[in-house]
Amino acid sequence: MPELRPPSPFLLAQRGALRAAAALGPVLDLACGRGRHALAAAGEGCAVLGLDRDRSALAWLRDEARRRGLPVAAVQSDLETGLGIPVRAGSCGAILVFRFLFRPLAPAIEEALAPGGLLLYETFTWSQRELGHGPRNPAFLLQPGELPALFPGLRTAQHWEGLGGGEPPDALARLAARKPTASG
Repeated sequence: MPELRPPSPFLLAQRGALRAAAALGPVLDLACGRGRHALAAAGEGCAVLGLDRDRSALAWLRDEARRRGLPVAAVQSDLETGLGIPVRAGSCGAILVFRFLFRPLAPAIEEALAPGGLLLYETFTWSQRELGHGPRNPAFLLQPGELPALFPGLRTAQHWEGLGGGEPPDALARLAARKPTASG
């Protein structure tokens, strides 16, 4: 298998907030693949649950987490079935979504977050089509301003859209948002 890419700079910039949110419940990494973000979160001391439909990627993630001594559980789940996310409502301290977009899952993401929980989301925007690489299917590309609008029940802490670093660069949207607590 090719070498695991480093985690997104967006995730790395949010490490403190991620550690604090992990006190509310485990960190859930949706469509985690081989777990570059799951492993990074676990390296910060967070208990992590990685979900993906790719059995071989999950096997690699389990082995790598075991080798590093990191608290990562990897579970096979196809998030595009319409069945939602296989976790209890309000149980996740944080949810990570990187380079994955399935709009019908947005309400389930909000529901899975604990009050005060953190959502870190980064994926491609419509502008990606102009760059000549990456996804081209409109189902996998965000319209301008769409990402925070997918999560009306969350409070946006940070939202950014533009060209992300890397070679070649990608057109990305990033969102850090929190689920309100009962006290506001």
